Amino acid sequence: MIDYSPFWDTLKNSTESTYTLINKHHISSSTLDKLRKNRPLNTTTINDLCRILDCKIEEVCQYIPSEDDQRL
Repeated sequence: MIDYSPFWDTLKNSTESTYTLINKHHISSSTLDKLRKNRPLNTTTINDLCRILDCKIEEVCQYIPSEDDQRL
């Protein structure tokens, strides 16, 4: 499972807020909802978040093995 909890810590420690992400950087509220619920995001969005927050990808998301993962 991809977990986005690092994103919230990174955002908290940045000068940005959910308000600026939506209004200044045009990140949709649905994207923020996906982040809250650990729903899939495309890599372009993750790239945009890294650029906006000037951070590494591991400061936005992490992989956590889960029994709920799809079988390969």
